[in-house]
Amino acid sequence: MKKLVIVESPSKSKTIKQYLGDDYDVQSSKGHIRDLSISNVGGLGLDIENRFKPRYDIIKEKEKTVRDLRKAAKSADEIYLATDPDREGEAISWHLKEVLDLKGKPTFRVIFNEVTKQAVQSAFEHPREIDTHLVSSQETRRILDRIIGFKLSKLLQNKIRSKSAGRVQSAALKLIVEREKEIEAFTSEEYWKVKALFDAFEAELSNIGKKRAKLHNEEETDALLKTIDKTFTVASIKKRSRNRAPKPPFTTSSLQQESSNKLNFNGQKTMMIAQKLYEGIDLGDETVGLITYMRTDSTRLSGAFIAPAKQVIHERYGAEYVGGSRIKAVAKNAQDAHEAIRPTDAHIDPESIKNQLTRDEYRLYKIIYYRAVASLMKPAQLASTTMKLSTGEATFKARAQALTFDGYLKAYGAYESIDATTLPDFKEGQTIEAAALEKSQHFTQPPARYTEAKLIKTMEELGIGRPSTYSQTVVTLKKRKYVTIKDKKFTPTDQGRLTIEKLDQFFDRIISVDYTAKMESVLDDIAKNEAEQTDIVSEFYHTFIPLVEKANQHMEKEAPKTTGETCPKCGRPMVYRESRYGTFEACSGFPECKHIKNDETQQTDLEKTDITCPSCGKGHIVERIAKRGKNKGNRFYACDTFPRCKHIMQGRPIGEACPQCGKPLVEDDEGSVRCDDVKGCGYLRDQGK
Repeated sequence: MKKLVIVESPSKSKTIKQYLGDDYDVQSSKGHIRDLSISNVGGLGLDIENRFKPRYDIIKEKEKTVRDLRKAAKSADEIYLATDPDREGEAISWHLKEVLDLKGKPTFRVIFNEVTKQAVQSAFEHPREIDTHLVSSQETRRILDRIIGFKLSKLLQNKIRSKSAGRVQSAALKLIVEREKEIEAFTSEEYWKVKALFDAFEAELSNIGKKRAKLHNEEETDALLKTIDKTFTVASIKKRSRNRAPKPPFTTSSLQQESSNKLNFNGQKTMMIAQKLYEGIDLGDETVGLITYMRTDSTRLSGAFIAPAKQVIHERYGAEYVGGSRIKAVAKNAQDAHEAIRPTDAHIDPESIKNQLTRDEYRLYKIIYYRAVASLMKPAQLASTTMKLSTGEATFKARAQALTFDGYLKAYGAYESIDATTLPDFKEGQTIEAAALEKSQHFTQPPARYTEAKLIKTMEELGIGRPSTYSQTVVTLKKRKYVTIKDKKFTPTDQGRLTIEKLDQFFDRIISVDYTAKMESVLDDIAKNEAEQTDIVSEFYHTFIPLVEKANQHMEKEAPKTTGETCPKCGRPMVYRESRYGTFEACSGFPECKHIKNDETQQTDLEKTDITCPSCGKGHIVERIAKRGKNKGNRFYACDTFPRCKHIMQGRPIGEACPQCGKPLVEDDEGSVRCDDVKGCGYLRDQGK
């Protein structure tokens, strides 16, 4: 009996092929095969009058893939849909079943949280039906994002030249803009500290009498210092023991945060490497998925991992290091669809396979491995000492801590450490002499700007977005030039601030953090069959569209910025305009005057890349401006050896290679990332991932 298995990723198809017998033909859909249509009125892909029924079109670049899959399905006796174990994967399986016309043939949904032989074979022994509630939840998300994205983006492009808006991206941008306003409104206050310096330690002023010491200026500080004697009495010594518990294994959010802080990876890079580790690494004798599915908000660990992991801890570190099972309550808003990100096999430690991994794969696998193992170890134990020293009315405090048992730090110490300090062995009532008294000026600081890690953490805490959207949201904010990054911190651009200003004015409810979080909760309700898709879409549509109509009427249109030059053809001012390829200079009299500045200076100022031309292999890809034709003035990317090589890229190169064929990946007009070889390869990165 011939069986067809369809997965999303070509690399995953190669991995699981080796686990199944010759009866199985494993093929890839290369992500989504269709999307909401844009050909109907309004470009929403919805039949508004027919209960908002969605209309789908096959993605143009996937037409050949669909033909190949239909052919394979026709000759198969059974069909297994083995796309990713989340709502997005469930929806892709549903679309495949609809498009491939599998009626009458046994069709099964297969899910596995890790790409290992045991997990894959077990999944095929226990198939299930497609979960239509999960599909409905994903479909609702896509519909809402299409309505908001199309309507708001078009409005903002027309009124203020902002490139896009979205339910999650605009809420995230609002956080960044509001933080910047807090920083600008912040008034710094002066304060002073006083320290007593001794031979082997130092103590800081804490109290004057029974009140906490507050010194607002140097005059107050100097007046106090005149009353303080350098002879101190040890007023009290308090010692206590405390535990530092290990952190739970990674979720998508915490992985992106920790890899940003400890490995200096951005969210997009983290997820790309994690995808590879999940889909399979060639270890010589076989290809193995090294980690479980990397899009999750759960910190659960399965018993299948806990038992062998504890055995590894016992053998490697000793019985005294083995801890509990780390079972915690599920966080609010967590889907908890599958367990935490962890190694698929606790016995495959990072050092044993270092030579089979790239440097970045090794570094990410190592932190995932030891985080999961450490979560099952005993807490670290610390001994802390607090000593109070008095002189007159002033009380000073000195603190020290020491690690008495390293516990989980035995495994995770490379990423988390204890600053050990000591104090001399004094006794209460003992008198000691300070070598000096030191004063220092300080100022209160405004709240810190968001780093990528902190923004993702805040989005998770507030319920904005889901694991699959965090890194993509950050990428979009950068790409739209709504933010700039300095010292790893986000600062909103003028365009980003203007975008939020206008959205706040006309759509304050829609882009609010509370509304965005509530919508995520509603999507969860649909997935649990506790809410109905049509009702949610209808309620949103009839609330949102009147706001769009009002904004179209009343939002003031921003005039384009002038360049300081006049048009050589008609004498009107030249202005900066935006196209899908960037900024260019054109006459303000358009469409009456269509003059576009297109001189050699503009051409030489364009972006140059280090990407080798995939066609000739000799030249490099550079940015150019079209000089003639209907695309005159538009920017594009092409080989710098023109006219010898006439290769033109199918979008803007992003500096990454296609995981399927190795040719450059590009970003097209709609923001999708795809292979430059559109016809030959056709790879399209999963939407929302």
